[in-house]
Amino acid sequence: MTNATWWWVLVGAALAVEMLTGTFYLLLVSTGLAAAAVAAHLGAGLVVQIVVAAVVGAASVIAWKLLRRKHPAAAPAASNPDVNLDIGEAVQIARWEADGTAYVQYRGARWTVVPQAGAPRLPGSHRVVEVVGNRLVVAPA
Repeated sequence: MTNATWWWVLVGAALAVEMLTGTFYLLLVSTGLAAAAVAAHLGAGLVVQIVVAAVVGAASVIAWKLLRRKHPAAAPAASNPDVNLDIGEAVQIARWEADGTAYVQYRGARWTVVPQAGAPRLPGSHRVVEVVGNRLVVAPA
């Protein structure tokens, strides 16, 4: 078998392992292996093929890391307004119970409300900052 064939076999193996593990980085490494296969098809020597695989694979991983640094990870679903449309909605709290909870009518149902960590328990207008199970976590508006 030619060098190009071996490179393509390695690409397939990297893609198969990636599908089993779910790591995105093996896809990036496989781009380097595919670039080495193309270099082999173009008649480059084995040393050049290895260098191409290393440079393209490493450049892909570094580029992905830099791209991810510019775009931070999304907020967890419980506090992400793109996932949970209750985030940011206003509720009126008449009074807090002794156990630190309150009850509000919201969306046609009675909800248990808890304050956000460190937030004061004052009656009045509050904003939903998170939904944990069937409880609304609120902060003063």
